[in-house]
Amino acid sequence: MVKKLESIWDCSRMMLPEHKLRIISDERGQQWRDRKKPVLDAQEWELIDQVLTYSKRYREQITITQFEPVQDIKIRGVVMAIARQLRRIKLQMENDYDWINIDDVIQVTT
Repeated sequence: MVKKLESIWDCSRMMLPEHKLRIISDERGQQWRDRKKPVLDAQEWELIDQVLTYSKRYREQITITQFEPVQDIKIRGVVMAIARQLRRIKLQMENDYDWINIDDVIQVTT
């Protein structure tokens, strides 16, 4: 009776464990390289601007989603300043301040 192969690595007896790890890491890296930043239309930018302005005016917390090649980052805080010419947002998070690049923002929610 023929034994069923458990994985794709069973048939390659000459492959070293280092080779296997390299192949797996290359496949994961390829997934990250294929990830592209979504293109936002004018209507979406208008909604983002409205939420940012609302947070600044009423000191309400919002959640900003930043694009990163590996995984998106969600930051929660209150908008303290919007520097439109520098395309940055000053966000207060608990006891800390941070400047966020507007070009990295892909979503803003209340």
